[in-house]
Amino acid sequence: MAVVCGAERESVKHSICACIDENKEKLSDLSQAIWSRAELAYKEQQSHDLLVRFFSEVGDWTVEPNYVLETAFRASWCNGDVETVKPVKVCFLCEYDALPSLGHACGHNLIAEVGAAAALGLKEALQRHTDTPAQITVLGTPAEEDGGGKIDLIKAGAFEDIDVVFMAHPSHEDKAFHPCTAIIDCTVKYHGKAAHAAAFPWEGANALDAAVLAYSSLSALRQQLRPEWRLHGIIKHGGTKPNIIPDYTEMEYYIRTPLLKDLSDLRKKVEACFRSAALATGCQVEMTFANTAYSNILQNTILEKLYEDNGRSLGMEFKASGSNFSGSTDFGNVSCIVPGIHPFFYIGTKALNHTPEYATAAGSGKAQMYSLRTAKALAMTAADVLLTPALLEQVKEEFILAKQTQE
Repeated sequence: MAVVCGAERESVKHSICACIDENKEKLSDLSQAIWSRAELAYKEQQSHDLLVRFFSEVGDWTVEPNYVLETAFRASWCNGDVETVKPVKVCFLCEYDALPSLGHACGHNLIAEVGAAAALGLKEALQRHTDTPAQITVLGTPAEEDGGGKIDLIKAGAFEDIDVVFMAHPSHEDKAFHPCTAIIDCTVKYHGKAAHAAAFPWEGANALDAAVLAYSSLSALRQQLRPEWRLHGIIKHGGTKPNIIPDYTEMEYYIRTPLLKDLSDLRKKVEACFRSAALATGCQVEMTFANTAYSNILQNTILEKLYEDNGRSLGMEFKASGSNFSGSTDFGNVSCIVPGIHPFFYIGTKALNHTPEYATAAGSGKAQMYSLRTAKALAMTAADVLLTPALLEQVKEEFILAKQTQE
């Protein structure tokens, strides 16, 4: 692949920004339509349809609805002579699932908008300025909040031919990178024996006692955990009536560590608490862990530096230190097989994710400028990688070293 001169690369970046600005109303309408529907994991049919329609109408994209999953999609476009010259293949990810009762309190409508805007801007700019062989792919990835749609897509081979992957996540500040923890979720069911709680309590085995004892044991365990390890859960079912000793209870727990390789150590401790509670109360315990854990994100400082430089040119202010955000994402699993970047971006509010206030902010007009600015920075970073072979090699070299450290 020929090296594109600096002036031509800057022209591409200028056109990216111009194209996104020209389409800002369409993009805002897309985001607002997704926000207003607020569909849960694996049920995002209307949001899927909106994005499929968007890419079908904005140009010569090859659009594949219901890609692998019912609510996933794939849109792709090629530039230049990709038949005789191997193209660089970049991918933008769109998320669009919401949270139960809170709606888009994690701003996934904005993730979808940013991914769509970045892909659209980059495509138009490449068409206008260069015949460099390139492929742009957009993947709609459902169920980030519950289940891990990206993991399903990984297993189906959706990322096998991708060189670099890009997405950005709403937050309360601009950060090119912030650690996201590895996580596995567990459903725990205690089976006891029902009895009249006043007349014949000795005939029962109290499944609620087992759940409460497990909850208390896990709370006590936290004192002996590493400061950065996390475990938290709820009792989803605790019985039916006070005068019936509960014969069934159900809990759900999230177990998190900064690195995927440490997750098994914490899991063993947690399992011991669940089992001991069953033993102490004479109940039976049933534990079901997710088939695949979410991994921590593998950092790529080359991509981060490019993103920060592009973001600053657009007016972003990156802080040297930020919040101790320790959420988790299935993008971590993607980052283990393809080099990528998952920056956080400010949307005009100091409200925190997963709150009603953040849901309101994610659907507000104020978030639009910040979201489209992020899309520009993301597309500009993709352009740097596409048009500068040496940068792509550096990105891939750092990715190989990060994988070795992870293992």
